Amino acid sequence: MALNALAGADPTEFSVEASDDSLGTVDRRSLVLEFDHLVVDTGLWKFGRSTAIPMGMVARVDAERRVITLLCTKEQVKGAPRFARDQDTNDPVYLARLGAYYSGILTP
Repeated sequence: MALNALAGADPTEFSVEASDDSLGTVDRRSLVLEFDHLVVDTGLWKFGRSTAIPMGMVARVDAERRVITLLCTKEQVKGAPRFARDQDTNDPVYLARLGAYYSGILTP
């Protein structure tokens, strides 16, 4: 299914897969004005680290299997700017850095 499969749906607890490996599960979807993104619990990567992933990185959604597949690799997600506090996912400076990072992946 296309990305619009998430329109109006709650993706919490969907599995998230990079193009090359499993990443974790969706903790929540943040509908920040002009920067819709997922907060993904990556489990044991870095002591329970979570990461924010822009919705523009979603390649496909399988609503039946509850799986979201991304356009990037696991290493690319690991290299993304980290957020230290939940409030960072609403911080325009952090979101601009995150957006620039992922834009660089899509347009090398």
